[in-house]
Amino acid sequence: MAKAEEKTVKTETPAPAPAAKGPDKGGFYWGTGRRKTSVARVRIRPGDGKLLINKRELNNFFRSEQDRSAVMAPLVAAKAEKTLDIFVNVNGGGTTGQAGATLLGIARALKIYDPGLAQMLRDGGFLTRDPRMVERKKPGQSGARRRFQFSKR
Repeated sequence: MAKAEEKTVKTETPAPAPAAKGPDKGGFYWGTGRRKTSVARVRIRPGDGKLLINKRELNNFFRSEQDRSAVMAPLVAAKAEKTLDIFVNVNGGGTTGQAGATLLGIARALKIYDPGLAQMLRDGGFLTRDPRMVERKKPGQSGARRRFQFSKR
């Protein structure tokens, strides 16, 4: 009879806990926001209130007042519109989705920049991701809910 081989159990040391989020090498605090199919990558740092979205000013990027006010809402709530420089790269989706993604990204970056703002941002609803997405088109229909025209005769 063959001698049973001993199996050694390899124990790995647990991975170290991730370091506390702080500024990167450039002094930026990062936040990522998503809304529908839009993704916004936001960087903030102390500064004089510059806000660039895809290397354009806020008023040149978002034409709608509703979108501009949505982007500024977490900054106004935190009273930080004149004390932080914000740089946003946003792509995908339409203007409303991009504004929503930018809002969430700014709020998340502000939370990392100053954890004391977290509760105020949460109470304002700025840290909650909107889960609504476009419903898929169904087979045998002309859209998600719309059916093809029915003819009795």
